[in-house]
Amino acid sequence: MMPSKINILASVDQQVMNVFDPHIVGDVNESQVKVAKFGDVFDWHSHPNEDEAFLVMRGRIVIDFRDGAIELGEGDFLLVPRGTEHRPRSITLQPVVIMFEPASTLNTGDASSALTVNHLKRLV
Repeated sequence: MMPSKINILASVDQQVMNVFDPHIVGDVNESQVKVAKFGDVFDWHSHPNEDEAFLVMRGRIVIDFRDGAIELGEGDFLLVPRGTEHRPRSITLQPVVIMFEPASTLNTGDASSALTVNHLKRLV
């Protein structure tokens, strides 16, 4: 079967209505490529057993750490090592961010809140 391509930005605009609602773009071995629109404030959390990578496709975000913050713009990439407490947030209206992480990674990591998404949808 011939693989099919997806335009991530167009698909997000059509299918992702809420911020911090990650959708699966595709599976790569035991990992997933996920995409989400970010909002103003997210939970402080860590992923004790998983690294998490962020690639900003549109807009600007900040990843807060307990000892500082890193601002990311379009095309910027950041790897957050496992066990590192962090909190992503937007600084522009609903930026679009791709995340690369093991399929088992929960969006709120070791925290649980109303923002926790247990069952992710797929972009089509």
